[in-house]
Amino acid sequence: MNRADGNNLLIIISDEHRKDAMGCVGHPIVRTPNLDSLAARGAIFENAYTPSPMCVPARASIACGDYVHNIGCWDSATPYRGAPKSWMRHLRDNGIEVTSIGKLHFRSTEDDNGFSKELLPMHVVGGVGWPVGLLREDPPAFESASELAADVGAGTSSYTDYDQAITETACDWLLARGDSETPWATFVSLVSPHYPLIAPQEFYDLYDPESVDFPVAYEYAQRPQHSELKNIAQFFDYDRHFDERKLREAKVAYYGLISFMDDCVGRILCALDKSGQSDKTVIIYVSDHGDMMGDHGLWTKQVMYEASAGVPMIVAGPGVPKGKRVRTGTSLIDLATTSADVTGLGSCATSELFSGRSLRSVASEKDDLNRTVFSEYHDGGSTTGAFMVRWENWKFVHYVGHEAQLFDLTQDPHELNNLAHDGVDNPDVMAAWLEGERRLKAICDPEEVNARCLADQKQKIEELGGVEACRSAYVFNHTPTPDEQRALK
Repeated sequence: MNRADGNNLLIIISDEHRKDAMGCVGHPIVRTPNLDSLAARGAIFENAYTPSPMCVPARASIACGDYVHNIGCWDSATPYRGAPKSWMRHLRDNGIEVTSIGKLHFRSTEDDNGFSKELLPMHVVGGVGWPVGLLREDPPAFESASELAADVGAGTSSYTDYDQAITETACDWLLARGDSETPWATFVSLVSPHYPLIAPQEFYDLYDPESVDFPVAYEYAQRPQHSELKNIAQFFDYDRHFDERKLREAKVAYYGLISFMDDCVGRILCALDKSGQSDKTVIIYVSDHGDMMGDHGLWTKQVMYEASAGVPMIVAGPGVPKGKRVRTGTSLIDLATTSADVTGLGSCATSELFSGRSLRSVASEKDDLNRTVFSEYHDGGSTTGAFMVRWENWKFVHYVGHEAQLFDLTQDPHELNNLAHDGVDNPDVMAAWLEGERRLKAICDPEEVNARCLADQKQKIEELGGVEACRSAYVFNHTPTPDEQRALK
């Protein structure tokens, strides 16, 4: 393959970074100078979403370039296992070196995940993951919920130590590519700002607990009364462990972790520049999902609100317009098709393998607000499947067996007013509701998908030894690092 056939691809993915928490999108407090600089020389995708607001299914979808319900990686106990064929394997099979550095959250390195090499990989615990999430019919109490509020402050954690190691390894790897004559692809996966909410002192000190923004709709009277969201809030009952002081300190730590992560990104991009490969490399920054951080009384992810299901997305490099704000809806599943486009394999050849579009093409075209973006959730805390479609200014969320949600994000960016209650009396709202249902059913039959998922999870429970075995196996609030997992054996 000649250099003219394609460019290098550097994907940097963080974990749990909400889409509004960057300086380049106007956040008044969060400091992200390196991401801001990257955005200035590339494109920001303002309406980007995760295929599922949970680490394991989201990352499986990223690998396969397809929706969760098509690949069957429903939850945190059904990780990617090397099939279906990943975009990484597609590139590797066509002669491109594809390296991962850091968190993957697949089943195991023993599977052929598609990489030429996996450096410092973090996979699910024991090749199993989190079986508690399978118990959706009669879930046990999530005792680990108290850890979120307990682990807040300044300092280092196993996660920040892991990110330092990932960053150093990524820098060394990139510097060694200086004489590369053929395209390569590298997937650098940091864990920050994922909890524990412990930020290194210099980054924690960037923020003042008294000055941080208070969560949206945090007062009890403002919290969602939706029946399924109450189920999720009851299971992931993080909020009952917070008082106002602890909440403010948690936001400081979260913002500090974002700035720490941004610093890691800056070091990686500096190494790319020093390698002499920068002008031949398309750089993508994304996160696997967001974090509610107390908005609507909810913490972490699992829900379809913007702070959870939305993701930051920045693309820069050859073929990407500079300083552009892209309003076309995009998804993390678009990374698969983008990888083939960037490295010279062509997006047309991948259309049968992957469902998305090349982000370079999307960035270069006129905004298409009519494009449908889709997300789904079938994991712990939920009693039923949640299905979201987003287009134009509308977001429609269908819950099997529960009432729907409909938001006009232009008029109601904080999603405070569920217009589903107004459909009968408002023709415009009713039209949007029907359009949401039509777009959803063009992607999948939610009732059929929900039934298939629950059947698969029931079978998985039996494979793991039954309900009691799932209740007691691998109970944790966040996945241990590779070093911690080795210590568990």
